[in-house]
Amino acid sequence: MKITARVRSATVLVLTLMTSTLALAQTSVPGTYRLVSFALEVDGQPNLTFGQAPKGYAVITATRFTTVITAENRKFGETTEEKAALWDSLIAYSGRYRLEGDKLITSVDTSWNESWNGTQRTRIWKLEGNRLHLTTVPAPYSPDPSKTAVPRLVWERAE
Repeated sequence: MKITARVRSATVLVLTLMTSTLALAQTSVPGTYRLVSFALEVDGQPNLTFGQAPKGYAVITATRFTTVITAENRKFGETTEEKAALWDSLIAYSGRYRLEGDKLITSVDTSWNESWNGTQRTRIWKLEGNRLHLTTVPAPYSPDPSKTAVPRLVWERAE
């Protein structure tokens, strides 16, 4: 089978455009983002586990994704029960990430939840101006794994 110069040129052009698009996406995402909204659905129903106004930041470098989110109205825990409640009102994890189309996949190496360490967390991402939208693919809801949770987060560039 003989490949013509035209086919070879077209192939090189397509591969170059694909690589350039991936590189552009990877370079446009890094930054520091402040949490604007956190909408959690559990079995399709709204869930305000983190309240109306949770706080959080995401720091994204060229290779690492790190996020910390806390529920609104957290108070210092003095009793065992109060300290346990603080645990349930926190999300924090970090790891190397990669972009695959509209998926941001983090290989978690450090997490507030030990069961996340060594796993991959997939988020659907969309960047609109200075806002980064991250939606988790449907997954078991931690407090009740028989239910399905879908968090939808909106972050605003803080820099």
